[in-house]
Amino acid sequence: MSSCTKSKFIDAMYYLNKLDILMDIFGTENIKVEKECLTVNDKIYPIIDDVIILLEPAQYPESLLERLKVDKSNIPISDQKIAEDIQFTFGKEWQEFSEILPEYEREFTQYFDLINLSGLENKRVCDLGCGIGRWDYFLKDQCKELVLVDFSDAVFVARHNLKDAENILYFMGDLRRLPFRYDFVDFLFCIGVLHHLPCSALEEVRSLKKYTSQILIYLYYALDNRPFYFRVLLMLATRLRLRTASVRNSHFRILFSWAGALFIYFPFIILGSILRPLGGSHLIPLYESYHGKTLKRIRQDVYDRFFTRIEQRFTKEEIMTLKDTFSNVNVSNQLPYWHFLLER
Repeated sequence: MSSCTKSKFIDAMYYLNKLDILMDIFGTENIKVEKECLTVNDKIYPIIDDVIILLEPAQYPESLLERLKVDKSNIPISDQKIAEDIQFTFGKEWQEFSEILPEYEREFTQYFDLINLSGLENKRVCDLGCGIGRWDYFLKDQCKELVLVDFSDAVFVARHNLKDAENILYFMGDLRRLPFRYDFVDFLFCIGVLHHLPCSALEEVRSLKKYTSQILIYLYYALDNRPFYFRVLLMLATRLRLRTASVRNSHFRILFSWAGALFIYFPFIILGSILRPLGGSHLIPLYESYHGKTLKRIRQDVYDRFFTRIEQRFTKEEIMTLKDTFSNVNVSNQLPYWHFLLER
């Protein structure tokens, strides 16, 4: 876009008192904040509902094209490709499951068990692939600044969920091509995102080294610490997922999320509960991760699991190969597997 778009967008003066932060993040003083756009050097980024749009027009989801009143046929082809179906799925998922649920707090403590949260008090923190801001909801009062990045419409949901916080900057962008300077944050986390990219997740982890010295990552595990039949069931679920992921009908997706929760997940949870007094609940797939969770939370994971085409999984041994890039790789032995802390 060559100039700020005059439109009915919400006044984006939210960033007027954050100019110094933006200068530091982008690594330049040549920045200008206006009502509907941010100008960085000679690059102009639209601002919608306080979200700065970093994506190239060719990467815009359909909903954004409509809001900006951009004719898709007039957009030049970009060499910056994006997995459009993944972008679509996560945008729809987080619009459907937009609430900050009570169980997210417990999950937050599980993911961040390797982090000294009190040490973030005066730090700038970045969430790559923020979704609806469910982890940032519990971080916003524990750090100085939060930088949220997502490539889907979910970032607008995050803006709504975190509307009372003034220390957050919102970006719709491709985490592989951020126009930010090296070491633009003190701490970065990327939870459950990189394994859905159309490229090597471990290579993308390595590339994040330039942004900060401490990184928390969660990648799907290859069930390498589970009995063999877990992997057999995963193979069957994967065959089903590759079929369901191509279906975009919203009614089908919602119906399937209900059916999956009630007829796939809940039977395992019930069986695990029966075997728990005998010490056998850990032998039941899904039980450890989902017992005690609400139906809505389980439905959200069914949606996430069966409507995402790309899914990479890693063993703990494979994650430890990141030692070729980072000085320290600390993999938690606690659920969820595998989440790990990297130090440069």
